[in-house]
Amino acid sequence: MQATGILNTLKKVDQSKTFQGFVIFVIIVSALSIGAHTYHLPPWLEQSLWVLDIAITGFFLFELIIRFMASDGIKSFFSKGWNIFDTIIVIGSLVPLGGSTILLARLLRIFRVLRLVSMVPELRMLINALLKAIPRMGYIALLMFVIFYIYGAIGSMFFANVNDFLWGDVSIAMLTLFRISTFESWTSIMYETMEVYPLSWLYYLSFIFLTTFVFLNMMVGAVLDVMGEETKIMRDEQGDNCDTEKLEKFGGIEINSNVKDEQIRQLHEKIDKLTELILEKK
Repeated sequence: MQATGILNTLKKVDQSKTFQGFVIFVIIVSALSIGAHTYHLPPWLEQSLWVLDIAITGFFLFELIIRFMASDGIKSFFSKGWNIFDTIIVIGSLVPLGGSTILLARLLRIFRVLRLVSMVPELRMLINALLKAIPRMGYIALLMFVIFYIYGAIGSMFFANVNDFLWGDVSIAMLTLFRISTFESWTSIMYETMEVYPLSWLYYLSFIFLTTFVFLNMMVGAVLDVMGEETKIMRDEQGDNCDTEKLEKFGGIEINSNVKDEQIRQLHEKIDKLTELILEKK
């Protein structure tokens, strides 16, 4: 019974907005301390930052232990990808700052800033949407590569005699086309070829239309589509959590995020018994 009480306390602490806000504050302080190491600082300040780093690492380890103990076992804890991510980041932070490993330790500590993503639900939603959109974006990127290759081959065949440095072969031509797609001095490249081929502007405008306007918007559309799905999932989860909290207050039954049929049945039994008592009194 005492263990259950401790577990409930740890869950409340882990889910507390105040505690989560303090964790985010420590992550920001950690990021600032990492940036401070890139400056030439007096020895006393370097020593202070070293002590601060030890305190931050200890706090992150403490916070991870609380989250682990508040979960329903090892399997439940590591079933969430963000918990695995945070565990790797915290373990990497345990590399000591000193000796031959100082560069590696500082490099690993830089990634502690990414913990901000795992702490803020909206940022997690954005990352999840981006990861889920990668397959769709991959097909769009493949189609873009085909267009780049076709235009690169055409450009190399026609414009190599104009500027061999920019159009010497298909790979260099594709690199030039990438520069054109970013609008980096593309007009100077176009005017150079127009001196020999006056209608070459059609080549550039059609390429820019396909890559910059069509494919770029397709990429944005793929990400927005997945973001809409992730936003709906996040709202549904928040709605389920609100319903669960109401059921817990009303029925006095311990309910996890996924309400089980057995627990709902118990709640109905309690309501039936309460109804029978009221009818007997009447």
